[in-house]
Amino acid sequence: MADTQQITKEFIVSDPNELLQIVGAQDEYITIIEEGLGVSINVFGNSLRVTGQNDSVEIAIHVLENTLALIQKGISVNSSDFISAINMAQNGTLDYFQDLYNQVLIKDAKGKAVRVKTFGQRQYVQAIQHHDVAFGIGPAGTGKTYLAVVMAVAALKKGTVDRIVLTRPAVEAGESLGFLPGDLKEKVDPYLRPIYDALHSILGAEHTERLMDRGVIEIAPLAYMRGRTLDNAFVILDEAQNTTNMQMKMFLTRLGFGSKMIVNGDISQIDLPKHATSGLVTAQKILQNIDQIEFVTFSAKDVVRHPVVAKIITAYEDNGQ
Repeated sequence: MADTQQITKEFIVSDPNELLQIVGAQDEYITIIEEGLGVSINVFGNSLRVTGQNDSVEIAIHVLENTLALIQKGISVNSSDFISAINMAQNGTLDYFQDLYNQVLIKDAKGKAVRVKTFGQRQYVQAIQHHDVAFGIGPAGTGKTYLAVVMAVAALKKGTVDRIVLTRPAVEAGESLGFLPGDLKEKVDPYLRPIYDALHSILGAEHTERLMDRGVIEIAPLAYMRGRTLDNAFVILDEAQNTTNMQMKMFLTRLGFGSKMIVNGDISQIDLPKHATSGLVTAQKILQNIDQIEFVTFSAKDVVRHPVVAKIITAYEDNGQ
């Protein structure tokens, strides 16, 4: 029988400014720790009193220690940092938590440093850095698309590539674009919205538009990749679970000299017709042993959205959905 005895431990934050940062606006970060670990945290002056079962209280204290250490290094923390710390503590990898913050990938449009948030994300970024083709496979909320765009923009700024090409299958769940109103761009744009959102976050909307007008950034449906060879480009295929085998082979064979490719997808969210096999599933089986191709698999533990999102994903996985 599990030990249900309640204990209380105290965590002292002597600097008032650091206390404000670790508590968050309207106790936002305290609430995340409480909900994520099933503890109760009360703030008295410069003291945080953590009450709950022994193991949960110990984890909460370690999360507070590690996030405070980041704050003391001058790193600005937000809700996703606390979620990552909780996930890593529960997985026994919290010792690596502060190491994640040693590398700044890029500064976003607001000048904020972009760093990896989870152990899985670090593996993903390393796979992109050290391989010509990297696959990121896992659920929504793990940062696959965002980090792919971050790495692409970083490569563009360093001059290691001349352009960025972003694509995804435009037709999902058997829908036909022909029935949608508007010209081709208006029909396709909703499917590419997550890519636009990532670019706008990193570069700003105006800078993104300028680069697109100059052809430095190209966003297009997957069908537009046929017959091309992409040299000196950073190429990203998103929602790859909705490619057929033929489409996946077509895409991967577009790889040119001086280029990198990232293929992202969630094999639990395949919208292809029942008889069609996902090109992402097949690629995972047949390309595992090729040098310069790396597969990184994310799980619910890598989700950096609201804690409930990870719980929802896990609940569906546990029920075979």
